[in-house]
Amino acid sequence: MQSTPTLSKRQVLFTILGFLFLTNALVAEFIGAKIFSLEGTLGIAPAQWNLFGDAFNFDMTAGVILWPFVFILTDLINEYFGKKGVKFLSYLAAGMLVYAFITVRIAMQLKGADFWLNSGENRGLSDMSAAFNAIFGQGLFIIMGSLVAFLVGQLVDAFVFEKLKSSQSSNQIWIRATGSTLVSQLIDSYVVLVIAFWWGAGFPLKWVLQVGTLNYFYKVGMAVVLLPLLYLAHSWIDRFLGQTED
Repeated sequence: MQSTPTLSKRQVLFTILGFLFLTNALVAEFIGAKIFSLEGTLGIAPAQWNLFGDAFNFDMTAGVILWPFVFILTDLINEYFGKKGVKFLSYLAAGMLVYAFITVRIAMQLKGADFWLNSGENRGLSDMSAAFNAIFGQGLFIIMGSLVAFLVGQLVDAFVFEKLKSSQSSNQIWIRATGSTLVSQLIDSYVVLVIAFWWGAGFPLKWVLQVGTLNYFYKVGMAVVLLPLLYLAHSWIDRFLGQTED
């Protein structure tokens, strides 16, 4: 009787990191429909930060909450499985995002049950179907911008990470992790806004630059803040694999 093959520790690791990567990427795209006030969330006065000649507050998409974790996962996947591992999961995630957007569009076309349509009245929602479509009905240019920015950002991150890893004499993790984020997010933070809002919706270029700059500094700042988590995960993985891998 043929025995069932068991998964190696590296296969288990790739599966765990892959599922975490895909889940965070998918959820980040969907919660990104909400724009939140950082000052309001923290209970402080609006910043009124002067950027490109206009007063600007810290209003950001909720998706930025999860993207720093995507960066960490990208760096860990690159660290243990190389650029090929990152590219494979990035293309898979892009495919899953397209699939998710298509299924949501189909769901939006379904006729809501009568009892459900009025079920939100006690919460101020007169039409649950309209509320559902408003939340999940992202425009085509937003979807396109998100996908292009995601893929370009991930591939650039993987490329820069690999180059820094091969050129470093000290091979310190924080250098390649932070360096790859600095470069990739400089592209990612603006691409989605240019495609979705400047090109697709005709928003002023100044607004795109303001929001893109704010998102960029937030992502880079969080990448630095979360460096201890990267080192902790790296240490745990080394123990799990039973060997020391830089």
